[in-house]
Amino acid sequence: MIEIERKFLVKDRSFIPLASQIIKIRQGFLSTDPERTVRVRSTNHKAWITVKGLGSADGTTRFEWEKELPLEEAHALLNLCVPALIEKVRYVVPHGAHTYEVDVFEGENQGLIVAELELSSAQEQFETPSWLSEEVTGDKAYYNASLSQRPFSSWSEV
Repeated sequence: MIEIERKFLVKDRSFIPLASQIIKIRQGFLSTDPERTVRVRSTNHKAWITVKGLGSADGTTRFEWEKELPLEEAHALLNLCVPALIEKVRYVVPHGAHTYEVDVFEGENQGLIVAELELSSAQEQFETPSWLSEEVTGDKAYYNASLSQRPFSSWSEV
């Protein structure tokens, strides 16, 4: 299965009252190799393991395989993940014909807010809400696997 996605920074929290769903997420990585990232993700009620392949040059497209796991297995796998775990609250925000997933990061990535939009093709048109800021599609620093290795809180140290 191929994932086509665009990623944006978010300039304010005006999206919060527009959310149709709010989900607390914990995730970790068993592999952060860009050619085969392996992620374990859990919410309060469900969990998944996901394998992602190397992205296209522009960062919009890559292979993705996902399988649901029992929560207890996911919790055991999260204990095996490379430091540090990603903690975030996801706001599912419908806008026009699409739905944005807006992640408000916590813990070591607190202060970072990123919106993702899945598309059916890389050329698909979409409406841009007023709360979106700069596009960061393809910027590896904003990949969750990168954030687990180099958290947002450490960026000012460079």
